[in-house]
Amino acid sequence: MKYLTIVLLSITPFLFQKAHGQVYEGVRLTPDSSTYANVYVKPMYSDSLSSTYAIWVKNAVKSHMHVKHTEVVTVLQGKGTMTIGGQEQKIKKGDVVIIPKGTAHSVITTSRKPLLVISVQAPQFKGKDRVWIK
Repeated sequence: MKYLTIVLLSITPFLFQKAHGQVYEGVRLTPDSSTYANVYVKPMYSDSLSSTYAIWVKNAVKSHMHVKHTEVVTVLQGKGTMTIGGQEQKIKKGDVVIIPKGTAHSVITTSRKPLLVISVQAPQFKGKDRVWIK
């Protein structure tokens, strides 16, 4: 009984903690500007472990890779053709794409509406780990 009391006392503070995350459920994501030419990136969250962005692509993103980052892309709107490691695949709303670090990737939007994706990169992306491929 003594050990049960110690365990309960040690976990009680965690039972009443509030989560400090951000909830985007039901929120319509829109860019802060409607005048972007091709790609608009809206930072959503970042810490030392990962960075999350909403990204709108009207036309295309040229081939590039991230040397130290894995990227997970979830398509929220639109359609496109994504090339990952030299292999082409169609993407659409609801698709999840995992891009391992060091893998070349690009996308071409094929829908009338811009492609809208959530991109999660791990570890934290500071904008210096993008290598453009010719």
